[in-house]
Amino acid sequence: MAAMIDKRTSSMPPGEFVAFVAALMAVNALGVDLMLPALADIGHQLAVTTANHRQWIITVYMLGFGAGQLVYGPLADRFGRRPILLVTIAGFVAASIFAAGSQTFPALLGARALQGLMSASTRVLAVTIVRDRYSGRQMARTLSVAQMIFFLVPIMAPSLGQVLLAFGPWRFIFYALAAFAAVVLAWSTVRLRESLPVERRSPLSRASLGRAYRLTLTNRFSAGYAVAASMTFGGIIAFVSSAQQIFVDEFHAGERFTILFAVCAFSMGCASFANSRLVERLGTRLISQSALLALIMLSLLHLVVIGVGRESLETYMLFQALSMTCIGLCGSNFGAMAMEPVGHIAGTASSIQGFITSVGAVIVGSIIGQAYDGTTYPLAFGYLAIGVAVLCVVYFTEGRRLFQARHASGTQNSGHE
Repeated sequence: MAAMIDKRTSSMPPGEFVAFVAALMAVNALGVDLMLPALADIGHQLAVTTANHRQWIITVYMLGFGAGQLVYGPLADRFGRRPILLVTIAGFVAASIFAAGSQTFPALLGARALQGLMSASTRVLAVTIVRDRYSGRQMARTLSVAQMIFFLVPIMAPSLGQVLLAFGPWRFIFYALAAFAAVVLAWSTVRLRESLPVERRSPLSRASLGRAYRLTLTNRFSAGYAVAASMTFGGIIAFVSSAQQIFVDEFHAGERFTILFAVCAFSMGCASFANSRLVERLGTRLISQSALLALIMLSLLHLVVIGVGRESLETYMLFQALSMTCIGLCGSNFGAMAMEPVGHIAGTASSIQGFITSVGAVIVGSIIGQAYDGTTYPLAFGYLAIGVAVLCVVYFTEGRRLFQARHASGTQNSGHE
């Protein structure tokens, strides 16, 4: 069932609303992906001597992104969604300008951490604003449509970054980030109305925060699916962190990097599109659990191909694109199932779940990414470990059952989740 809020809380029709949510998500996606073609140039100019250390440009951003999410949800539940969003997007613009002017690698990492800290609000508030309007499968469908648009960003971002590098140094990329965020800020200022009525706002007190944290962390669906989402998201972080090294250093395909990266990102966009069309009919559980089993099977087969010495750019692209499809079929469904039982504290719950998802993803992704040894073996093995671990988490979250639809309360019913 869709739960609509009072129409006075939003001036956006459904189509614009989805596009706006996608734009919020794109602030973070561009923050991660736009500079991928520039990592080597940044490392050279700022004297980064170890190739794997360039991954910290991505990692510290994600750490800031994870930490910031603990703050914005409670603030949004107390003061409303709109003021928090406006302040933090303005902060992202400032951090991007600071990054463009960085003269040392530590200074750039500090600016990247600040960018992540500011962009954390876009994740929390995108999910929260959607939850203010919808619930259940309708929420999953809306997030899937937004993510389908959002996944176009990774397809285009490296190519756009390459274009920017053709006209100037890597610093242009950060000025472009500032410009895009400024557009989103203007859109928010003009078109976004507050989606949290005053009577539904929560006091910012230790007692109220304690209750919200306790409910979010002790509800097995809320906590379980947040952990599951963190591990699958870790697979994306691992790929993004090591993609430039894999395509350029291992397969010597630097001139095709942006195209190859786009193909993998496009597979996730296709998965989100398929999910948006199927989730209301098949349910979040059937789709996501089937995708997990497929990820495990694909990873096992990929390891066999690597083990017999038949890995090539073509086989890697095939397995990577299919694996990203499976991950894409898990993401929005896990997020919707995690939020379903805690909709009445959506802001704080989204913060806690976002922190778990982002920090957990950074840990998982960094372990796999830093294990890069000049081959695709660490990534393939990492995906197998992710698939098995997430399946175990889902199995226990669902009370040792799989492929059984449920009400948000946990009772079985084939017509619900």
